[in-house]
Amino acid sequence: MEEQNYIVLASSSPRRERLLELTGIPFRTVPPGDDPPGREWEDPESFVVHSALGKASRVSELFPDRFVLGADTVVVLDGEILGKPETPEKAASMLRRLSGRSHLVYTGLALVHRALGLERRAVEVTRVWFSPLTEDEIRAYVSTGEPLDKAGAYGIQEKGGVFVERIEGSYTNVVGLPLATLTKMLREEGFIVPGGERGVLYRLRESEYALKGEKYGGDI
Repeated sequence: MEEQNYIVLASSSPRRERLLELTGIPFRTVPPGDDPPGREWEDPESFVVHSALGKASRVSELFPDRFVLGADTVVVLDGEILGKPETPEKAASMLRRLSGRSHLVYTGLALVHRALGLERRAVEVTRVWFSPLTEDEIRAYVSTGEPLDKAGAYGIQEKGGVFVERIEGSYTNVVGLPLATLTKMLREEGFIVPGGERGVLYRLRESEYALKGEKYGGDI
């Protein structure tokens, strides 16, 4: 890891870690801890940006001379934020609501460098269409345990991807880290991304996400 180049990912998500690896930029991962209680945000965009900034800011206290990246992703249906379900029953309820409809996925990004006094923020939005789900399908999926650590109770890059008919926008945004937006942000701060945005997306095609990406389009 080159001392002058690495960034810090304020996250405990293995999915974000795998996606950030595709940029080719050296990084280390530091869990940001739980979000402190805060105000209620009226809109999803403000919510994800505030959460991402909170993660990056907390970790930047430990790394004041590094660029620290925070991110947060939520699923939004009928204006309501659907977080990670706390129980299998709540997961099943979320999936029933998503069945046969479209919803939005918001990811907020925050890039912080405490010593430079720098705070950059961005939001990516993707629309996702779900197939109609049967009760048997919902029960079978919930029984895998996969929905319990996923916003909106599904993972597009895992078993839950079979429920998705199509998307409009960034596929990697739905996974949890919109690579095209992130790559642009990092390049503007002087980072050299091997191959630029096209290089990142090429490596994405070659990664484990390729089979999913061929189906959905977006930034793949």
